[in-house]
Amino acid sequence: MADYRGVMASETPVPAAEADNAPEQLTFADLGLDAAVLKALKDVGYETPSAIQAATIPVLLQGRDVVGLAQTGTGKTAAFALPVLSQMETGHKNPQALVLAPTRELALQVCEAFEKYAAHIKGVSVLPVYGGQGYGQQLSALRRGVDIVVGTPGRIMDHLDKGTLDLSELKYLVLDEADEMLKMGFAEDVETILADTPADKQVALFSATMPAQIRRISAQYLNDPEEITVKTKTTTSANITQRYLVVSYQQKIDALTRILEVENFEGMIVFTRTKNETETVAEKLRARGYTAAAINGDVAQVQRERTVNQLKAGKLDILVATDVAARGLDVERISHVVNYDLPIDTESYVHRIGRTGRAGRTGDAISFVTPRERRMLTAIEKATRQPLTEMSLPSVDDVNATRLTRFDDAITAALEDTAAIATFRDVVAHYVAHHDVPEADVAAALAVVAQGDTPLLLEEETIAQPRFDRDRDRAPREGGRDGGPRRERDARFATYRIAVGRRQRVEPRQIVGALANEGGLRRNDFGAIQIRQDFSLVELPADLSRDTLDRLTDTRISGVLIDLRLDQGGRSAKRSDRPQRRPRDRD
Repeated sequence: MADYRGVMASETPVPAAEADNAPEQLTFADLGLDAAVLKALKDVGYETPSAIQAATIPVLLQGRDVVGLAQTGTGKTAAFALPVLSQMETGHKNPQALVLAPTRELALQVCEAFEKYAAHIKGVSVLPVYGGQGYGQQLSALRRGVDIVVGTPGRIMDHLDKGTLDLSELKYLVLDEADEMLKMGFAEDVETILADTPADKQVALFSATMPAQIRRISAQYLNDPEEITVKTKTTTSANITQRYLVVSYQQKIDALTRILEVENFEGMIVFTRTKNETETVAEKLRARGYTAAAINGDVAQVQRERTVNQLKAGKLDILVATDVAARGLDVERISHVVNYDLPIDTESYVHRIGRTGRAGRTGDAISFVTPRERRMLTAIEKATRQPLTEMSLPSVDDVNATRLTRFDDAITAALEDTAAIATFRDVVAHYVAHHDVPEADVAAALAVVAQGDTPLLLEEETIAQPRFDRDRDRAPREGGRDGGPRRERDARFATYRIAVGRRQRVEPRQIVGALANEGGLRRNDFGAIQIRQDFSLVELPADLSRDTLDRLTDTRISGVLIDLRLDQGGRSAKRSDRPQRRPRDRD
């Protein structure tokens, strides 16, 4: 049994600009990191380590194995990336370091972090390996030789089975978000990788929780690990009013537009999950007459500073941003934060809404929640220890009432300009005298001219606002086991059958996680999921490519080949007579 030596830290880890809670005198230079790594950290403005970094980096630099217990968003990536880069030797044919991550998104984030921290280390090559990406690019890179591989367990196992990934010279292995990997059905793959890599490697395991399976894996595959626990205080300012709106993905831009119409905001940040979405949303807002701009990781620093200065000066009202791009942003005008997409973790939520309500000012935070994200909403409330108030989509009457109020205010302001009023009074009098039209009609006609192509009042339209029952773990699906009427089939989806079900104790999140990783699918690519005894039915886009189908067919959940195929009916048919295929059994 492994001998755990515990270390506990409680500071909330953040970048240097926000590291108010980190030890005052401790800097990255005090941790024993390589000079080239310290130079890269200086470039990105990181000087003060977070709690998990301060506790973990010295231990890893000593060569010890580590079990780190910390939530997502606490700075774990730098905690393992910095010591790996400080110690590793470059130029080898086979990888020196392997990082396992549960999702392709996290794998890409970790790769980006490694590349950023290795900016001043000559010859470091980092390769992301995940499902949804063609094998060709990965194979070419592996043949040339890479120093660090970051990947999802399923695709790493595929390369090991094909003999295209050689881990015989591996010196460092990191399991990032280990509990999530197990929840998604990667336990067998993770243990196989741990067992088939060199015994003298250094292992760092990071997890938000410590279930029995994680502790068993740690005891079996780690050598005398030091257990480091970071407890963060995830709280939000009492000055911030937090609300949420249940809305489908397709309705988000219309819902945002209505909110902008009725909310009395000064400056606003709209958070999206991806770089592309920042540009898309900003463009749609500009088309609707708002002054909006996007900032993300691809925006140059000079442009970012120019955009932020425009927001401060009132020349820009709405900033559409990703989490990274808005980090450290402090603009007094920001009265509202809108989570157009919910963040992937509660720490990010706290950091996002902290852009408003600063220095004693009041602020508003509004989150768009799709029906499938109710669990994340519950997690946010639990972590922040504050309930979010559900709001209704502003109605047409609400929007028109606001528009009329603003129109009244504009008229009142115009009446104060007596010189202009005198001029136009003569114009109106001339028109009345020559056309025999009442003055009230002329005033109404001038209002029509002033409104231009955009009508003053919004026409009646219905946006069906979805709802969900927060008291249920899963809302009942129409036509499912609850016996309700079967819903009409959405033409965008086709129903597929996979060979795992309740017998394998599979859960919807495992299905979504596995298929999304291997097939490169997004959240809105999934329809209804029905789990039966020996199989499950999953609605996926009807226009899936042949290449995507091939990858999905070879996907495994809980070690079982899912054998994805179109459902041909016979919904009560059994699969118990099909042999369970365990393709990764080894001699």
